[in-house]
Amino acid sequence: MWLGLPFRIPHSALRIGTMTQPTAIPIGRVVATEALPSSAHQFHFWTATDTAIGIGAIVRVDGPDGRVVHAVVVDARAYSDLMTPLHDVLAAEGDPAGAAAPTRRTEIRLWTANVLRQTPEEPVQPVPLSEVRLATADDVEVALRMDGYLRGERPSGIPVGLYSAGGVTSPIFVDADFLLGPESAHLNITGISGLATKTSAVEFLLSAIFQHFPAHKGRVAAVCFNVKGPDLCFLDQPAQLTEAEQDMYRQLEIDPQPFEKVSYYAPYRPDGVNLNTLRSCPELVGSVEPLTWGLREVLDYHEVLLNRDDVDAKADAFIDFLADRVVEKEFDDDWGGKHRVRSFSDLERLFRAIFDGLEGQGRSDMWRTHHIATIRKVRNRLLNISVRCKGLVTDDGGVSDLPFGAFEDRRVYVLDVAGMDQLGQDLVFTRVVSQLREHLERRDLGVEHVVVFVDELNKYAPQDGPETYVRKMLLDISERGRYLGLVLFGAQQFRSQVHRRVVGNAGTVVFGRMDLDELATPGYQVLSPATKLRLATLPKGELMVRHPHFTQPVFLRFPRPAVLNGRGGVERFPPSPDVSFADAVARQLAQLDRGIAPARVKDLIDGRREDDVRRALLATRRARPRPRDILGFFQSKLPAAVPRQNAERPGAGTHAVVRPLEDPYAD
Repeated sequence: MWLGLPFRIPHSALRIGTMTQPTAIPIGRVVATEALPSSAHQFHFWTATDTAIGIGAIVRVDGPDGRVVHAVVVDARAYSDLMTPLHDVLAAEGDPAGAAAPTRRTEIRLWTANVLRQTPEEPVQPVPLSEVRLATADDVEVALRMDGYLRGERPSGIPVGLYSAGGVTSPIFVDADFLLGPESAHLNITGISGLATKTSAVEFLLSAIFQHFPAHKGRVAAVCFNVKGPDLCFLDQPAQLTEAEQDMYRQLEIDPQPFEKVSYYAPYRPDGVNLNTLRSCPELVGSVEPLTWGLREVLDYHEVLLNRDDVDAKADAFIDFLADRVVEKEFDDDWGGKHRVRSFSDLERLFRAIFDGLEGQGRSDMWRTHHIATIRKVRNRLLNISVRCKGLVTDDGGVSDLPFGAFEDRRVYVLDVAGMDQLGQDLVFTRVVSQLREHLERRDLGVEHVVVFVDELNKYAPQDGPETYVRKMLLDISERGRYLGLVLFGAQQFRSQVHRRVVGNAGTVVFGRMDLDELATPGYQVLSPATKLRLATLPKGELMVRHPHFTQPVFLRFPRPAVLNGRGGVERFPPSPDVSFADAVARQLAQLDRGIAPARVKDLIDGRREDDVRRALLATRRARPRPRDILGFFQSKLPAAVPRQNAERPGAGTHAVVRPLEDPYAD
């Protein structure tokens, strides 16, 4: 229920009622001259000077032979019978405020319209020289070919905004088959940062998809990468909407509520206990799951992390040997030592055993066909990963990951990587998208369609620059994703600087407020000068949409998302500063069971190694025992306490110390 009424309003009800419908009175006439002929795709018409239409309005022309033409206005001009401006100066005697001329000059408004649809569609003929009328709401549906997917037993329309012109307001729908596949897929949105409302548009579209995606097409989820501040950190918190915004939601048949199901993931800070996210207010931080990976997760994507100029074919061969023969398997180091490598610490012990064994035999050249210099280089590069990505990558192999294989229908999974460096962001994006693709290929992800939202495509998929693993992944999604149900929603400031195959494969394209320098690039030559100027001055909340069913772009408005934006969220839920190690552990356990006293937790971890405490904490969060069993479960995962003097002495205990090396050939 919404405002006392069912939120799903019958589509036919939007065509009548309080909406203003135009009369049948013509507003203009098609005009054709030798210099401005009427064609099958474009025509010109004149109107009175007080007409209500403007750039973006949809009009209708009825021919004498029964042909109906729908078109959208793309340009406008006004002029009088003056031959030169000098005649007007002389008529006013050089004074703009002088007496008016005894006879008012005739002014003409001449409009240019591009054809959207002709009925019948064959044969294709020039637009007839007939009267021009403003399109009704039903005409808008026919002109944009929405009748093909809004009618019938299985409608597939997704609302994207409201068309409004000349007193006519009509909801605009796109076809789910061409937005999420399989016919076409992907969405790309361009506009100036802060003025084009790109993130707000994507939030609104995700809400529309979740509420209108047809059940017969399967289940759908979204994975959003938050790469800028707190942009996507408060999708589960409601926003205060005005009455006008609520009315827009009602016309679009969308319930204006925040997302009901949202899961947040963020890596730890280097201390391993404080989460690296701006959603750290005590009221909300308990809903953020840690994102941590171990050796196996990283080794499968080492190409993202290692410098290709530094790691050659020999190093690649040795890394493949480790992945296939060593990691998570019983392995003999050739000197009687047995190893089961599950973490970076285990890997360091294996390397140390190899070096010690070779030294004991007086050898310094080869081990199992791999040269010692190659082994030292790989050791240095791999062990440095846990240092460079500390907080995301753990030495001990602890893993806290997305629920691949158990994705929920209509759930948003937000990965907050805004506080990470470029290397960590590349690893997160590459591994998550690869896992999504693999599970969708096997049809065991839990949903049939996944929307992946990536902002800042100028950074991740630039037109120029080196070929990175992330750019290759984005190209793969844009070219193959629709067959799998993997859909890319991308956003950027400058579309002309994003890889052409990424933006070119987007079936639906959205333009917000644009920069004039960007509009001057060759990619926008198909737009009329008036359309470009309107794009350069669009207010917040207005967009131009291009969709496979729309033969011409359409201007529309969309309501402000019903979720709290990043700035408002930070003001309402101020981020909490990082706390000490003991306080952070106590706070995380208290989030699982509010009855746990922080003092008891601090006494329990006193004198224990921080790495042991982190492993126990991660195991507890992963297992999610009953609240009354949480503290006992956590304690059971802790090893025996060690004397304080040993705990503080470097190198104490059996935990291997990872020592990254700068010189790949140094021991």
